[in-house]
Amino acid sequence: MLEKTIEKKIGKAVKAGGGLYYKFVSPGNDGVPDRIAVLPGGRVVFIELKSETGRLRMTQHVQIQRLASRGCEVHVIQGMEEAEKFIAEVIPA
Repeated sequence: MLEKTIEKKIGKAVKAGGGLYYKFVSPGNDGVPDRIAVLPGGRVVFIELKSETGRLRMTQHVQIQRLASRGCEVHVIQGMEEAEKFIAEVIPA
């Protein structure tokens, strides 16, 4: 399963749940998560997406830790099974 297919599925679910789904690009800050989901009620979730065989780079580990240590909600989603679990548990129905 390609990362872009997983990304589209999550994006569609976020939007269907009334949320916003942004591509996160931060020049000069390599390794930031792929997406930011802003869910109803003000819940903000950073999302790093990987294919079934994808692995986090060291810069991604560092950025995820920086966000998490400041109280941010960060999810690393690997493969469609984890994407479906994320949708069921995090996205409002």
